[in-house]
Order: sequence, then C-alpha cells, then structure tokens
Amino acid sequence: MTPVVSIIMGSTSDLPVMEKACQFFEEMEIPFEVNALSAHRTPAEVSDFARNAASRGIKVIIAGAGMAAALPGVIAAETTLPVIGVPIKGSCLEGLDATLAILQMPPGIPVATVAINGAQNAAILAMQILALADNGLAQKFAAYKSGLKKKIVKANEDLSKLEYKFKV
Repeated sequence: MTPVVSIIMGSTSDLPVMEKACQFFEEMEIPFEVNALSAHRTPAEVSDFARNAASRGIKVIIAGAGMAAALPGVIAAETTLPVIGVPIKGSCLEGLDATLAILQMPPGIPVATVAINGAQNAAILAMQILALADNGLAQKFAAYKSGLKKKIVKANEDLSKLEYKFKV
C-alpha cells in the first residue's frame, strides 16, 4: 500500500495534536505516512522530502508546526503538492505565533491553514482534495458529512426531552 497523504510534524511532541489526522485517515481507510522533520534542525531532510513526495505517490501534505512554524512554508516552497498547515499551540503565545507564521506566506507559495491544533480538519480537507479525483472517496466523504448532520439531529432530539420548569 502506497501512502497518498503525508503527515509531517516538527517534533514528536506534536503527535498528540497530529494524531487526530492519523485517526481520521485510519477511519476513512486512506493510506498515509507520518514523520517528524524540522525546518530548523533538519533542513536538508525537509528539502529532500518535499522535492520527492510527489514521485513517491503523495498527493497532499499536512504539516504541523508550532512557534516559528516554518515547516509548512518550507515544504510548500519545494513542492507542487497542496500543503495544509496545522498551527500547534505553544506555551508562549498560545499558537497565535504559529498561526500567523503559516498564514503569512508570500505570493506563489500558498499553505492552506486550519485552526490551532486543527489536525482533524486538516485531514478532512485533505480527503476533500483527494475526493476530487476519486469517486469512491467522494462517496465516502458524502456519507461522512451526512453522519455529521445525523449527530446534530439526534442531539436536538435528546435536548427536546430535557425537562426544566421554565423550558418551553
């Protein structure tokens, strides 16, 4: 099985956040890989990864990074593949620093950016991208979205059964 999505994080301390993407792909049966690469500590390896990802069959890259958050942008600079950045909440600025670093890419080097610690949404966006060229994934994604609606309908049914003196 060849991975079609690559999940990259700046260090394994980001795994608790990025694991949500892994879990989503596992549930959706989408082959993925996961690695730690640092734009600052292993720049040559990041460059090699980005330049060779497409030739290895990767279709979308999800890159999580905190603080200076250079990893998604450095990867995007060296690949033609779509890159989705996940800002990781840090200790000093609560992830705002990472968010701004990922958002403020120069023209020609876009990085799609999700919410702070939003790895699950990054995985969902990656699936939407993949589904454009894969009818089976498109159907699976439509079923997933339908399931989200059913959860809210059920929640409202449950809420309607709550009894309070002044609830109308």
